[in-house]
Amino acid sequence: MNTLDKFDIAILNELQTDARLTNAELAQRVGLSAAPCWRRVRALEEEGFIKGYRAEIDRNKIGLGVLAFVRLDADRSTGNLTRKMEDAIALIPEVVACHYISGTGTFELQVVARDLESFSQFARNVLLNLPNVKDMHTSFSLGEVKASGALPLTHLARTK
Repeated sequence: MNTLDKFDIAILNELQTDARLTNAELAQRVGLSAAPCWRRVRALEEEGFIKGYRAEIDRNKIGLGVLAFVRLDADRSTGNLTRKMEDAIALIPEVVACHYISGTGTFELQVVARDLESFSQFARNVLLNLPNVKDMHTSFSLGEVKASGALPLTHLARTK
């Protein structure tokens, strides 16, 4: 699969909106019959365009009312020390996203917690004790404007 055609793009769009669609529903929405639609979905999965399927859970409903953006500065940015930091961060369930960043800082984390007190304990006991951490800067979300996992696909459509 070298390029995505209009059917592949439509399949990706529909599955980003509702991954629980049956193959028959998906096929109808994208204008294919069931068998070719199923083959395309399998090909998109095998090629890594579709990485998986999961339920989107409302963090507030499960008692995780705090979302913090944490910038961790590394003491030294050598390959081995940075990898140790990455490996340690990857194992922490409260860290829901982590990016290696340019500019000031080394990593930008999104961390969830029940409340400010539990975040404070987590920061002191876990984040500040990660290998190679020099400094930590935290900002808290005061309200969510948009938190969609759906990616824009309009750039994939070719004009003919």
